[in-house]
Amino acid sequence: MTSTQAWSDAQRLWDFQQMHHEPRPCSVGIGLGSHDLGVADATVDLYRRGMMPLIVFTGATSRTTRERMPRGEAEHYRERAMELGVPTDALLVEPNARNTGENIRFSRSLLVEHGVDVSSVLLVSKPYEERRAHATARKLWPEVEIVSASAPMTLAEYVDSIQNTRLVLDMLVGAQQRLLIYPEQGFMIRQEIPEAVSAAYDRLCSEGFTSRLVPTS
Repeated sequence: MTSTQAWSDAQRLWDFQQMHHEPRPCSVGIGLGSHDLGVADATVDLYRRGMMPLIVFTGATSRTTRERMPRGEAEHYRERAMELGVPTDALLVEPNARNTGENIRFSRSLLVEHGVDVSSVLLVSKPYEERRAHATARKLWPEVEIVSASAPMTLAEYVDSIQNTRLVLDMLVGAQQRLLIYPEQGFMIRQEIPEAVSAAYDRLCSEGFTSRLVPTS
């Protein structure tokens, strides 16, 4: 059972992680690989709305996707997009990235390789990783405008879609930790963290939602 306080704290992290950008037409859409095929669906929806002429799906595999996506996250995303009617000439696949920084750097290199002129990126992630992805892209690709996007859903709806409350709360805590420690390591821009968000993060850590934390020493 998840306590009322843990749910409240998770909601606070969820709200903070979302950037609340209004989607607008961009040079390219980049769908960040993960365990969640909903990222592919959200990217396709934006493509259908005319928000970008080209999609890059990026991602290899991780411990959470090895069994579910054996051909790699980006390839499974591409297959999903094609099932939904996206033409192959509107899709590029970057199959090697294993973290958000590599997602950005490798996608950028792929677009250069294909001669795509990029002034703006519609960056599509899981709802609880919008801020982390945005901060990483701003650090690694500062000359382009980054517009963040994800599937429009509540925390409760997302947990229902994943069917694993523990995983979602652990991922929320992990995403928040990276906002705290990665700026010092040069992986993302620094952001101000409200006190209430920091307190929620600390309580969730103390309750044991720590499986997605990275070592700090």
